[in-house]
Amino acid sequence: METTSNSKADYMKKIYFTVIAGIITVKAFSQTKLQKIEPVSFSDVNITDEFWKPKIDKVATKTLSACIYQTEVATPRIKNFERVARKKGEKHEGIFYDDSDVFKALEAMAYSLKTHPSAEIQKKCDEWIDKIAAAQQPDGYLNTWYTLKVLQDRYTDMSMHEDYNAGHMIEAGVAYYNATGKRKLLDVCIKWADHFDALFGPGKRDWVTGHQELELALVKLYKVTKNQKYLKLADWLLSERGKKLAKGYTWTDWKDTAYAQDVFPVKQQTQITGHAVRAMYMYTGAADVAAQTGDMDYMKAMRNVWEDVVYRNMYITGGIGSAGSNEGFSVDYDLPNEQAYCETCASVGMVFWNQRMNSLTGNAEYIDVLERSLYNGALDGLSLSGDRFFYGNPLASRGQHQRREWFGTACCPANIARLVASLGNYIYAKSDDAIYVNLFVGSNTSIPLKNGNVSVKMETNYPEDGKMKLIVDPVKKSKFKIYIRIPGWSNSQPVPGNTYAPKTIIVREKFFYVNKKQMAFRSENGYIVIDREWQKGDVVDFEFAMDVQLIGGIPEIKQDNNRIAIQRGPIVYCIEGADNNGKAWNVIIPENTKFETIDYKVVDESVKALTAEVPVVTVGEDGLSLKTEKKKIIAIPYYTWANRGKNEMQVWLPTKITDVKLNY
Repeated sequence: METTSNSKADYMKKIYFTVIAGIITVKAFSQTKLQKIEPVSFSDVNITDEFWKPKIDKVATKTLSACIYQTEVATPRIKNFERVARKKGEKHEGIFYDDSDVFKALEAMAYSLKTHPSAEIQKKCDEWIDKIAAAQQPDGYLNTWYTLKVLQDRYTDMSMHEDYNAGHMIEAGVAYYNATGKRKLLDVCIKWADHFDALFGPGKRDWVTGHQELELALVKLYKVTKNQKYLKLADWLLSERGKKLAKGYTWTDWKDTAYAQDVFPVKQQTQITGHAVRAMYMYTGAADVAAQTGDMDYMKAMRNVWEDVVYRNMYITGGIGSAGSNEGFSVDYDLPNEQAYCETCASVGMVFWNQRMNSLTGNAEYIDVLERSLYNGALDGLSLSGDRFFYGNPLASRGQHQRREWFGTACCPANIARLVASLGNYIYAKSDDAIYVNLFVGSNTSIPLKNGNVSVKMETNYPEDGKMKLIVDPVKKSKFKIYIRIPGWSNSQPVPGNTYAPKTIIVREKFFYVNKKQMAFRSENGYIVIDREWQKGDVVDFEFAMDVQLIGGIPEIKQDNNRIAIQRGPIVYCIEGADNNGKAWNVIIPENTKFETIDYKVVDESVKALTAEVPVVTVGEDGLSLKTEKKKIIAIPYYTWANRGKNEMQVWLPTKITDVKLNY
């Protein structure tokens, strides 16, 4: 073919820039990994804990049973896959993102199979996977909404969760492959990812994920397949934001680019905006990409956004997303209690993101936030019976809230199920020559270090008490470090920053013993570090005092002015009507109140409750007057409320009377 000299020059220039771009891409993906420490997988951790094991057991039975029933019988979620496979022109039933709930339930079942092997659950998984695979189109596309309705319109509206659904499918496929070694769902995911990659990317079509999730899922797919294509695709998807490229109802009808964190490119973001779950999944994905590529720009952006979340937009429970209007963030310090949205999925996302931030930095403050979200904001989403759920998690109620069997938008039940089932992911971490103890959960594991495997067993009744014992068994005598997190709450710092602080500062000296001899240690990034030569049978003993602390918020949080929250260890407490003559809005907690810790039960959950004599306001017998008298009240862990029917409840309690509202 004949070409002009100008076109030849243009052609050569194009080749030159293509080569340079390729060199830059290779360079970007061959940098040193940012990840400082690596979490120990839940599949390698055996949990024996008296607090968590019953909850994991309940998820394996009650919660997964509820998810299966709702997926197969009560709703048409699995039926939609069957309809696609039959190819008879049947109608889709439900919402366009319902496929994701099937995948999240599958992921939870996969995790549970590791801790609770079950031929019945594995059979159910295989049955669902067969139906999912049968619904996949020849080119790899898989989405029941579009396939049954308007297949020709696929990928025309970025808000329609095609990518979100597929992301959860990938997470489920990877989890099931890791749990069982079975590839069928993983191969379906690979086929879909290859199909998507063929359509979107540099030099192809633009795509802005409407509900972020695919980014973090692609990194998981990269880790299991070692195919860098998926890592590059995740990085590219993040790079598409903030460039006015999005098309879909979120942007065109709602005209809200902040809702999907699309105002600025990810690497330039400094503030949290929009939908809380979308944000958590995006920053988790950015952290995963940064860990693999060494891209510090992601890290800088995430630190800025993290500070904005934790310092100005997080509840004392670790919950985030105060506004129901966008299921997310409004303005700084707008943290209403009765109207708090605090979606369960957002707290689950906080666990994901903060674990990644800890892995990238080796800093314990991220685990402080993770722990707070886990024990309070997220765990509150699951009933004590394991088969009732909260979507939102308010910090005050006049008795209108109750846990529900399911939701039209049912993201939360399977999400909390997969978090609890995979709890072992968050307890330990490692580097070549160090073991990190992040959460205090009775458990045992074997951790491979550079000089050989080390068996670790943790014994504790946390969070009921703060006594810990670590039994360390290296295969051979060897020198390595053990990092033990010093919880911020034990140093009178409930969360990083100054947003919340105890009314009375209590900092007790901490002692660590190895084989009953007090050990010298140094502190580093919120951990104490014991650096020594370890041998089989070494025992580390330590204890954190479980003081009851009355927490106040800074004046900028107007809803909490002249109020206190109660905390013991990592647990936030509330006053519920069921324990206090049906009332929770007539109690005053002076700042000098001293609480006594007692053994107590909420339904069948053994807890440490708190009791004190405090002023309680009651209506006089004439119905025309009020009287204040000292009465004994009981506070219970926040995660246990609303398990005994509809009840009044408050987390933030007044320290004095500033107003009177009349109810009749």
